Amino acid sequence: MYVTPRRAALLGATAILSAFGFAAHAAGDMTVAMQLEPPHLDPTSAAAGAIDSVLYSNVFEGLTRFMGDGSVVPGLAESWEISEDGTVYTFKLRSGVTFHDGTTMDAEDVKFSLDRARADDSQNAQKPLFAGIESVEVVDPTTVKVTLSAPDGNFLFNMAWGDAVIVAPESIENIKAMPIGTGAFKFDEWVQGDRIELSKNADYWGTPASLDSVTFKFISDPTAAFASVMAEDVDVFTAFPAPENLPQFEADPRFQVLIGSTEGETILSTNNKMPPFDNVKVREALAHAINRQEIIDGAMFGYGTPIGTHFAPHNPAYVDLTAQSNYDPELAKSLLAEAGFPDGFTTTLKLPPPSYARRGGEIIAAQLRAVGIETEISNLEWAQWLEQVFNGKDFGLTIVSHTEPFDIGIYARPDYYFQYDNPAFQELIAKLGTTSDPAMRTEMLAEAQQIIADDYVNGYLFQLPLHTVAKAGITGLWQNAPTQAVDMTGVAWGE
Repeated sequence: MYVTPRRAALLGATAILSAFGFAAHAAGDMTVAMQLEPPHLDPTSAAAGAIDSVLYSNVFEGLTRFMGDGSVVPGLAESWEISEDGTVYTFKLRSGVTFHDGTTMDAEDVKFSLDRARADDSQNAQKPLFAGIESVEVVDPTTVKVTLSAPDGNFLFNMAWGDAVIVAPESIENIKAMPIGTGAFKFDEWVQGDRIELSKNADYWGTPASLDSVTFKFISDPTAAFASVMAEDVDVFTAFPAPENLPQFEADPRFQVLIGSTEGETILSTNNKMPPFDNVKVREALAHAINRQEIIDGAMFGYGTPIGTHFAPHNPAYVDLTAQSNYDPELAKSLLAEAGFPDGFTTTLKLPPPSYARRGGEIIAAQLRAVGIETEISNLEWAQWLEQVFNGKDFGLTIVSHTEPFDIGIYARPDYYFQYDNPAFQELIAKLGTTSDPAMRTEMLAEAQQIIADDYVNGYLFQLPLHTVAKAGITGLWQNAPTQAVDMTGVAWGE
């Protein structure tokens, strides 16, 4: 590996400090382990959450941003004005912001980013976030006017997503391998299969990072994850993949364990256009064949909140519909017989790399086999899963956690990978987008949750918890994940 002069200096300083009995982290370095490696480094053109985990806020920023408590605050836009009819947002950008290559971030970059995201040939995984934009106008270098086709009460929220970060036309060609943003850290190096290295951005417009560098280390195997933490080879392990080890870490004074929640609705996703899953009775049978608690206990060591619809239980508008799809294998068999499958059938179960999917998949396969549904399991890497399942729609069943915030609107997209097409639901979500009254929105969200539960679109399993294991004394880590991100901008070594 090529070692830059700066890196050599840091390594040398670390060795000297260690020789005198100081901790190796005195140089301001921190190593963060995670299970999943990004397929590439462009958050605006892929659905892989691992991209945001590394780059959100650290390297790339949007007009607005999420904080650890889920609030949406100003980002590259320091303020905004909204027209009386709610269709025109005039953003005032921060002055003096530069990209990591030294070029200026201004209104032209905002226009480029939003126009690129909403273009006909856009590869943005969340393109509907931008569908309501009618035009983007540069007023002056620090002012952008965005006109919507209709009022959208979620617009500022949507602009905080990782898919809406601001990029520059000068660096877009190589963004997948060489991401250049405006964040508190700069991208240094990606050793594929091993790590991504970031370093402190000395020219950052906002509060500078406390750390000099952050290394994201990729460790996919749960056993290796446990060993790496116990040996103190890593400083933080986010989304720790072996929850059965958490009590051991909690009892060890060298470590702290943070247990929080995510926006991740973990589902047995079902291809609604593929026979026999185009039959609602088959989907209902599938739902009653699943024992959620057994999955939570077996795959998650008891961590996780059961869900009966695609909505986060910590959201005030959540409706508990778990009883509607309670575990009832005899009812599942009866429904299969009514649907014309008294002897069951065989389908595919394609599993991405996370532990909840691989471990949960084995448990679900056994539960489905008990009612006559045989599954052919395929363990896929993320790139394969994105190609076959998410983009190719070539699957019967899969297990995945949808970690995007407030994302029930994906069920209004007939071309989304599970291919649910309900015009009444689509109309409801469109109406929700133009409704600002809180009571009315709560009522509409309850209706939306009920519709997809009634249609048994997917098998709703549990809300994914966030388990973070870190060395004692580290401060500033997010306990919860309101979006899939490992925000290191406020993280520091304690005394």
